[in-house]
Amino acid sequence: MKLQSRVGGRRRRLGIVLLALFAVALLRWGFQALADEPELALVIGEPWEDMRKRSSAAISPAIPGEVWFGMPKSDARLRVSDPQYGFVTPLARFFTIGFENERIDGIRMSPQIEPLLLDDALKVVLELQDQWRQSGWIPIRQRSAPPFADTPEWRAQLRDVNKGGTTYWQAGDKYQVLLRVHRFKDYKRPDEERYMITLNLGKPWLPTHTEPPVLAR
Repeated sequence: MKLQSRVGGRRRRLGIVLLALFAVALLRWGFQALADEPELALVIGEPWEDMRKRSSAAISPAIPGEVWFGMPKSDARLRVSDPQYGFVTPLARFFTIGFENERIDGIRMSPQIEPLLLDDALKVVLELQDQWRQSGWIPIRQRSAPPFADTPEWRAQLRDVNKGGTTYWQAGDKYQVLLRVHRFKDYKRPDEERYMITLNLGKPWLPTHTEPPVLAR
């Protein structure tokens, strides 16, 4: 009995050790996979070349004296490298960065690589909003464009092809972001409800002290 008890105890300890090692391996794999994803790391207003040096995703040089935009040469995620208001998006396929006089002046992107199911689209926008809240961003125009939430009312609105949803957030006097979700006709999956997310980021362009009236529906 004592021998069986010792063997059983050793097996349990071995099992616990193997489980812990497996969990550590999974965590390392997850962090490595995230680190291996190409990213454009930037700050609005900085020189274009600073972004290129800091980023792991390839993008062409800015055109001197022009107002234009560049696109990464592969799927990439956005990392806003501001020490206070920074955030990270998922991998994006549609991703443009505007420049003027070789300085970054705005971003337009869809933080996804394909049209998403509603559950997945909500997961993306709610995670982005959580990052903004934690780093001091504030939702603006909440009466006419409140933040997204996973509620029956929001789900019904997003499923309506004539509505969708938009919210605006602001970081001090440095940045504003528009975040929009709408139904998308995915011809690869014609029988599924798929959604596209739009994210526009730049210096503040909307006044925060007034809102347009909410139109009756």
